[in-house]
Amino acid sequence: MVVLNMQPPADNKVMEEAAAILKIKDLTVSRSGKVVIHDINLSVRKGEFIGLVGPNGSGKSTLLLSILGVLRAQQGSIQIYGQKPMSRSILGKIGWVSQAAAVMPKNVRITVRELVQLGTLNSRNMFWRRKGIHREKVDQAMKMVGLEGVADNDIARLSGGQRQRAVIGRALASDAQFILLDEPLVGIDRESRNSLLKLLDKLCHDENKTILMVSHDLAAIRQTAHRMIYLEESIRFDGLTEDFPDLTTLAGLRGIEPVHGHSHDKNIPKSIVLGTEKNEHSNKEEE
Repeated sequence: MVVLNMQPPADNKVMEEAAAILKIKDLTVSRSGKVVIHDINLSVRKGEFIGLVGPNGSGKSTLLLSILGVLRAQQGSIQIYGQKPMSRSILGKIGWVSQAAAVMPKNVRITVRELVQLGTLNSRNMFWRRKGIHREKVDQAMKMVGLEGVADNDIARLSGGQRQRAVIGRALASDAQFILLDEPLVGIDRESRNSLLKLLDKLCHDENKTILMVSHDLAAIRQTAHRMIYLEESIRFDGLTEDFPDLTTLAGLRGIEPVHGHSHDKNIPKSIVLGTEKNEHSNKEEE
């Protein structure tokens, strides 16, 4: 199987490692006794917007959960801001937006402001009276995601795109610098999707946030992310978005051979969706 390594030249590697906020070395993770990802080596620098793509079952959610410290590595290591995942010193720096985060039960009554305010809570302050500094963080987070005009609206009355913005606002209210998103584009319309992608790009450029986003929507990722990683058990491609391989090369990365005796098909669409998109209401983890 072809493996593309789009790493920068060796003379830049020392500088890149020094600036990395996430360092993964020789990572292997198993679930239910089965190796899901192996030999993962990855560095992420501050301010990057990275799209993580791959078919269903390729290990994308497993990688995110390993970075968060929910899953333990069988081999290798992960460091975030120089610490192990879930270390007390990095709590609040990592924002996690799961695929199901924006799906609220109909019987839950909570306003946008109250949802975003949850991001300011932690084990040290959850019983304290809300102070002005917390209100400022909430107001700023809602402004950053463009929801200050609906702050007192019930979350159930928002569109899917607005709910995604609200849960991202919750992460921002925690002062998160590194935001991980799992399929935030599923179940939202085109206008909301484009608006959300512009927001994420703005967070990187204007707020210097770092974003690692999982998505099946290859076309959307190629229009937005600065860098793309193709994962299928191991990393098959890691490089600039404009260098992402065409469909023929991508098929080679997956070990897929042409069945009609030729390698090019003019009828193949230029934009594709990898695998089958998960249902909006599904919270099933990849294996």
